[in-house]
Amino acid sequence: MDPTDTELIAAVLNGDAASFEGLIRKYQPKVFATARRYARRESEVEDIVQEVFIKAFQKLASYRREAPFEHWLMRMAVRTCYDYLRAHQRNRETPMSEMTVQDSDWLEQFVAAPGRDVQAADAARLIIEKVLGRLSPAARLVITLLEIEDRSVKEIAALTGWSVSLVKVRAFRARAEMRRLLERLDVEKYL
Repeated sequence: MDPTDTELIAAVLNGDAASFEGLIRKYQPKVFATARRYARRESEVEDIVQEVFIKAFQKLASYRREAPFEHWLMRMAVRTCYDYLRAHQRNRETPMSEMTVQDSDWLEQFVAAPGRDVQAADAARLIIEKVLGRLSPAARLVITLLEIEDRSVKEIAALTGWSVSLVKVRAFRARAEMRRLLERLDVEKYL
């Protein structure tokens, strides 16, 4: 029988650092899945995951056991992803002119016959990734949590440490920012 999170945490806090590996093995897939929503390259994802677990190990004594360890860890993961987005914002920006002719052709075909093209989902995902890549870090975080991960405003507030009203304001601004980016792509005639 595997030890519980509480037992592993107690062992780590009592000086058995090797017990932290049990927590890593258990939660690594979830942290990787979260990091993949915010970083493009696998090396970036690995860096984020490593940073999350380093922070978790260093701050384990601050875990108060009021909520499950998973919630505490995932909150740390989301905040680390947000910090990563802010730190790498300039490096990941690409001009909107990189919208290829193939992307535009897909939009025309999709509007003409939505659902007909088997590759439509992949093409839509690529266009969304381009737009998300241009958003500010706060906007990308709130859109990802709200629209892609389908989290509630209260959940986002708990994960980020923002107030509920701030989450709503940032969501409103993020959607407006996305609209402006899409208008620059001149795709509104296809929507």
